Amino acid sequence: QVQLVESGGGLVQAGGSLRLSCAASGRSISIYAMAWFRRSPGKEREFVAGISWRTYYADSVKGRFTISRDNAKNTVYLHMNSLKPEDTAIYYCAADRNFSQGTDQARYDYWGQGTQVTVSS
Repeated sequence: QVQLVESGGGLVQAGGSLRLSCAASGRSISIYAMAWFRRSPGKEREFVAGISWRTYYADSVKGRFTISRDNAKNTVYLHMNSLKPEDTAIYYCAADRNFSQGTDQARYDYWGQGTQVTVSS
């Protein structure tokens, strides 16, 4: 079992950047497909970006966000550039032990508590 803790959220102006971190403990993240999801006010939680042996992104963030992993630090990152007010959400890190590389949250077994990102216009 792996425990996930997100950090790096905050308040930023539109056009700005943030880097979210997801620190894992308990097991190495190298055996999991990892992903970031987000839940905006009044909306369902949605896929943002994933990383396994490749990276994959939601269309809404492609070209602006980059997911990466540092297996030595057991940490996954989400680099967010050109932020927009519609990126405002709670961002969650998730791990998939089956390495299915899916965008469906049901495929993910472990979740962090989330970190708030607020983008002002």
